[in-house]
Amino acid sequence: MSEFLFFSGKGGVGKTTMACATAVARADAGVKTLIVTTDPASNLADVFQQAIGHQVTPIVGVENLWAMEIESDKATEEYRERLLAPMRAVMPPEFMRVVEEQFNSPCTTEIAAFDRFVDFMDESDYALVIFDTAPTGHTVRLLELPVDWSKHIEESAKGAGQTCMGPVQAIQSSKEKYDRAIALLRDPARTTFVFVVQPEETPIAEARRSAAELLTIGIQSSQLIINGILPPEAEAIPFFARRKAMQERYLQAIERDFPLPKRRMYLLEDEVAGLDALRAVGQALTQQDGNGRPPQVRLPKRRINVERYLTPNGVAPRLLFFTGKGGVGKTVVSAATAVWLAERGYRTLLVTTDPAAHLGHVFGQPVGADLTPVHGVENLFAARVDQKQAADEYKARILSEAAGKFSEDMLTAMREELESPCTEEMAAFEKFLQYATRTDFDVIAFDTAPTGHTLRLLALPLDWQGQLEAMVAAKPGSQTHAETKARYDNIIEMLRDRERTTFIFVVYPENTPIVEAHRASEDLQQAGISTSLVVANQVLPPEVCTSPFFRGRWTLQQKYLPVIAARFDVPVATLPLFDAEVKRLPALRAAGETLWGEADDTRLAS
Repeated sequence: MSEFLFFSGKGGVGKTTMACATAVARADAGVKTLIVTTDPASNLADVFQQAIGHQVTPIVGVENLWAMEIESDKATEEYRERLLAPMRAVMPPEFMRVVEEQFNSPCTTEIAAFDRFVDFMDESDYALVIFDTAPTGHTVRLLELPVDWSKHIEESAKGAGQTCMGPVQAIQSSKEKYDRAIALLRDPARTTFVFVVQPEETPIAEARRSAAELLTIGIQSSQLIINGILPPEAEAIPFFARRKAMQERYLQAIERDFPLPKRRMYLLEDEVAGLDALRAVGQALTQQDGNGRPPQVRLPKRRINVERYLTPNGVAPRLLFFTGKGGVGKTVVSAATAVWLAERGYRTLLVTTDPAAHLGHVFGQPVGADLTPVHGVENLFAARVDQKQAADEYKARILSEAAGKFSEDMLTAMREELESPCTEEMAAFEKFLQYATRTDFDVIAFDTAPTGHTLRLLALPLDWQGQLEAMVAAKPGSQTHAETKARYDNIIEMLRDRERTTFIFVVYPENTPIVEAHRASEDLQQAGISTSLVVANQVLPPEVCTSPFFRGRWTLQQKYLPVIAARFDVPVATLPLFDAEVKRLPALRAAGETLWGEADDTRLAS
């Protein structure tokens, strides 16, 4: 027989964290477990760091654990179709029109979500089903529904046989299901109800009220988790010592008012996401020492998955684009990354498309228009796109291909047209295209020009795509136009493919670089190109900020690090300010290791 475990409480008290940590702990112990969320604002996928959605999905990395997020719209459609499909085969169309209209009632949406929820109480595939519920008021309403609807169906059957969501005969089978659900919810041997609270007045009052309401329908609260307790070190800081004293008063009230088994959790230094963190919390929940003090939890640092973002997927080279406002350190970050990858065995090419071309200065050796091995690093090559040289080569190639095919007057006109400023732009793009489509490297990284220039470069294939389509349509036999269009289609597809291409914005933790990068990221998104990572560069180490001036600068940066995380909603790596200029291989190696060898995701920064 299945066991059912409900987690509820006021919004923001940590229900999902406690539910997920419990699910992982029980699954790790060999219990076949399903966790289902009924919260419309579910963040189950964020906590497990994988896509879930409206289907039972195995949790990667945890044997015996599956999850599902009930989506009300999909549940409603499934419920409506399940009831209507058998009727369509036997009922006349005019009758079905009336019934279908009745099934558009708001009641249908409410009962459909519950109906899907009850399905999991009817199934016996899982030894444990955990319900991560919506905030308390919604949960109480959800659990009252089987009682209300069972009575409603019973009363309607005695009268006209109509309910607010269709004829009784259409939903009569649901009554038996709801009666079974009521029995299970009331059975303490099968169902455990856990309130999660924090030691503050509002969460405690809401838990007390909700427990009383559930008791009126025969459901008893079983356990309590008190989350967010300030750790002992808070007593050394006057501000937090006062809050800790306040919490102690509420902890005493909880002991007095809730005669239930209780577990306690200290406030954690970061949000809980990923399996390692969930396992740490789950272990703390199961290892309570019984003296009123919860065990201390040290969350593992969440690492950026460099394999996902920086290394090839085994099919084609990985393209890396480093971009951002001028002066934020794109060249240093791209060079450090290239060195780090090359020294891990990936044949790496680093190309700068920035006319200022500082790559040679950073490496301490010349980097020209031709492919150059970087001395001291096996597997690493570098090059720069020389726009003038690229334009000269482009003009010569176009005229060479046209020679003998067109009249001298036409060639003269072409020479004049090739003197247009657009020619240099297209030539630079063609050169970029040659590098981007090479197949003899594992990783091809681009140190790009400041944001505006980069956006223009990447927009070129999109801008020309429409014109080329028109040219191909107008001249179906034009092999040149067709080939060019195919090449541009290919590069557009590559730029949009997150399995092959990673866009990395480099910013300082200050307003202007963040705003410019975010605006550029949105422009790229309009073209179907997604940002994958952000690097916050030159972050001040707190241990060196000992004067009022530098403490002020550090505080300013700390204010903007969460802003970066919120604006971009992607992993954010940090590179601290070094005590010397980052150039030459030793410094680049140190920077690369700091960035990616110790690559913490600072979305957890607070």
